[in-house]
Amino acid sequence: MSQTKETKSNQKIITIRIDGELNNHLDYMKNRLGISKADLIRNYLEISKYIIKQKSALKSLNNRDLVIIKRSYLRKIMMELDEEEQIRFGDKLARFINDVGRIYGKEDDIEYKIKFCDNLGLFPFFIDNENSILITKKFGPQRFVESFIYRLLKKKEYNPRFVEEELKGSKSLRDQYNKEIQPENKSSSHYSFKFAKIK
Repeated sequence: MSQTKETKSNQKIITIRIDGELNNHLDYMKNRLGISKADLIRNYLEISKYIIKQKSALKSLNNRDLVIIKRSYLRKIMMELDEEEQIRFGDKLARFINDVGRIYGKEDDIEYKIKFCDNLGLFPFFIDNENSILITKKFGPQRFVESFIYRLLKKKEYNPRFVEEELKGSKSLRDQYNKEIQPENKSSSHYSFKFAKIK
C-alpha cells in the first residue's frame, strides 16, 4: 500500500499496486457484472469482514478452515439427511455463526448475524415490514432451517423430538412445537417464525 488519505466523510482512500493479469481480470469482471471497477473492488474488500483469504486457504474470522461449494449442492446433501440429522446440522451451523458473533461482541446482535449469513451466501438478508426475518426455502429443508434459526437467535437447542413422525402422533408435542417455533405462513417461498424478528 503506497498511501492512505482520509476524506471529509471519514472514508479512506487506499492505493495499491497489482499485476497486469489481475488488472485485466478485474476489467473483465466489472464488464461482466456491469459495475464500476471501484464498486467491484469494494465488494471484494467487503468480504474481509467475514472471511480471511490467505495464500492457499480461506478461513473464518475464528480461524477455522472454509471451503466454497454451491448452495444448491449443500441443500441437496441436506435433503438426503433424515430430520434428526438435519436438526443436528442446523444446530452446528448456527453455533459457528454465534461463535463468530461472540468474537466481535455481536452474539446478541440479530441483524449482524443475519447480515453475516447473507455475506457468507447462506441466504439473503430479507426483512418484511413487520421486522420478521424471511429465510428462503432454497437455504434448506424445514427442520434444518428451524433448528438453525432457533439456535442462532435463541441460543438454545431445538427440540430433537420436533420431527414429523413424532409430531403426528402427539397433540401435546404439536402444541409445544407451535408454541416454541411459532411457524408463520407469510410467503410460499420463505420460512418465517414469530420469534424471528429484528427489534
